[in-house]
Amino acid sequence: MADIIDLSLVANARRTLEKLLDTRGINYFLKVDARQPFRLDPTRVDLVIRTAAKLGKSAGTPAPKAYEHARKLIRRELIRRVVGEMLQVGL
Repeated sequence: MADIIDLSLVANARRTLEKLLDTRGINYFLKVDARQPFRLDPTRVDLVIRTAAKLGKSAGTPAPKAYEHARKLIRRELIRRVVGEMLQVGL
């Protein structure tokens, strides 16, 4: 059986992520921990998805699988950007 993913949630999450990155920067999404300086803060990632769900035009809450799919995509994008920053710094 095929799963249906709400792509509007993903699109809204990407727009929300871009806005937050423009205003707050990549450091907003990182945990403050001296031992693991480039670790993503899962609460900030979930904040992006929750905000995108609120901004969406759908009547109800998104399905759990759609929420999880959007969360994975946002995490991947943030990881890609963190790695890019690390390469620029020279780590």
